[in-house]
Amino acid sequence: MTGPRTKLLLLAALFAAPITASILAYKFMEPRPTANYGELLSPPATLPAQEFSTPEGKRFSFAELAGKWMIVASDSGECADACQLKLVTIRQVRLALGRNAPRIERIFVVDDLKRPDAAMLAQLNGMAVALTPPGMSLAPGVTRDRAHIYLVDPRGNVMMRWPAAVDGKRMLGDLQRLLKASQIG
Repeated sequence: MTGPRTKLLLLAALFAAPITASILAYKFMEPRPTANYGELLSPPATLPAQEFSTPEGKRFSFAELAGKWMIVASDSGECADACQLKLVTIRQVRLALGRNAPRIERIFVVDDLKRPDAAMLAQLNGMAVALTPPGMSLAPGVTRDRAHIYLVDPRGNVMMRWPAAVDGKRMLGDLQRLLKASQIG
């Protein structure tokens, strides 16, 4: 026979079991790594509103590309070997997206006052080049961070970044998952 006290203890144990299990899982179980290679920025940063110029002397601002996904990389205008590898990888990843490639724009921000040479610009194949206006210095972040490549959503939020020495296959995987799930841009 079970008495009222035993019933009360069984009822309390029934309600305490999920709480105890969740505490034990939190303390002793390792979380699984996330599926993404890039680092999600939380909260997302915003793009600078300042204007740049293009190598042709026209004005350029990120607002012109509103509604598109953007991959933004910054480096010196001299663009050494590591810089060129970064830009080539971005181009190859975009091309590998296939039918989703037109959804993404590539922007190279020259974060110093050195102008890129014409031979290097010819290799960029459709990448927008934003030159820092003379007399202006860029704030640290998306437009002045040589250690990372940034992804900007169509609403202008900087939401993900990858290391500058990016693994193209893993970056491609991130972009494919993101563009498949995204209804914007």
